[in-house]
Amino acid sequence: MFRSLIAFSLIFMMLTANFSRFFIYAGFELNKNYIASELCENRDKPMMHCNGKCYLMKKLKQAEEKEKNQSRAAQKGHFQEALVTNKTIFNFLPQLVKVLKPIELPFALPRYSGTIFHPPQA
Repeated sequence: MFRSLIAFSLIFMMLTANFSRFFIYAGFELNKNYIASELCENRDKPMMHCNGKCYLMKKLKQAEEKEKNQSRAAQKGHFQEALVTNKTIFNFLPQLVKVLKPIELPFALPRYSGTIFHPPQA
């Protein structure tokens, strides 16, 4: 029961984050008359036929800025800046360094084998 509640709440949060613009549009359409008469910046200029679209654009811009700020904050946690100011010098002791010589193989491959590689005879 508890797992299903957590799963449904996580799904709901993901959907609300992805469909925030949809919720803004839906809220605008449901309250269009109230927004046009009370919240619109151009309500005293009916010849502009704004009908609350300025308020809708303002809310959409606010939601977009909020998403950008959240993504920037999430990206800040992923990167870590490092600045090295001191020069690092490695000194290896000759006793610790072993020089490996290439190993010579005791056999040599033939350059050409005419008995193996030949075209098929018809």
